Amino acid sequence: MAAPKTRPTNQDVTAFLDGVEPPRRRVEGHALRALMERVTQQPGVMWGPTMVGFGSTLYTNTLGTHTWFDVGFSPRKPAMTIYGVHNGYEPVNPLLTQLGPHTTGKSCLYVNRLEDIDLDVLERLISDAWKSVNG
Repeated sequence: MAAPKTRPTNQDVTAFLDGVEPPRRRVEGHALRALMERVTQQPGVMWGPTMVGFGSTLYTNTLGTHTWFDVGFSPRKPAMTIYGVHNGYEPVNPLLTQLGPHTTGKSCLYVNRLEDIDLDVLERLISDAWKSVNG
């Protein structure tokens, strides 16, 4: 059975975020890291080369049992990708209507600019997601 390619690494989160382009996404990455560290009370850990994750949980699928972060993000050039706060297989979270401009995938929330969304709502989404996994 193949293990997931995305796993925690020893890569330095600050060094990764300092190298993110464009500069606006770099600033947003540092801000989102600070927000997630405050909410989760956990340090950010690099998962693969481009994802910053917080906490970890075992999950089982058809490939076996694996570890994945509870909440996290990736400062991608087209959009900030936020993981763990949206599940496209469940009913839409009403908080998303209060967030501001965003799109979603099956398991991701995409935000073009953090300044365009309500960061208090994002913090609540992260907090609710964290509590649902960690009590």
